[in-house]
Amino acid sequence: MIDPDSGVPVYRQLVDAVRAAIESGELRPGQRLMTEPEYVDVLGISRESVRKAMAALRAEGLIVTTKQGSRVRPKVDVAEVVVEGDTRVSSRMPTLQERRALGIPEGVPVFVLEKPGNDPQLLAADRTTLVVR
Repeated sequence: MIDPDSGVPVYRQLVDAVRAAIESGELRPGQRLMTEPEYVDVLGISRESVRKAMAALRAEGLIVTTKQGSRVRPKVDVAEVVVEGDTRVSSRMPTLQERRALGIPEGVPVFVLEKPGNDPQLLAADRTTLVVR
């Protein structure tokens, strides 16, 4: 699975392998990943490589990590939001405070909807489909 002589950084190989397992359904939403020491023992890689891989997977929004360990991010319901012609839409990464307020993990961007005369509206991009009219 991990080939230290491949020319691809070890942590990136682990990211690719975990991502592929999530996309194929081998790792299901909510399923616990191995612990850092387990990855080190099973794959024979450094703890730093495992930490970098987990950070990259969190940044992509594929996993969530708590004191109980890392799990595949659960699926979320997606809502459709109609965007009228005078609404300006942009996207960006949220601040920590915005992430907490919206209940979204690290790595998930937000849509910012700005309609003249109204305060900007923040929507989690992983659970919002924008419908332009």
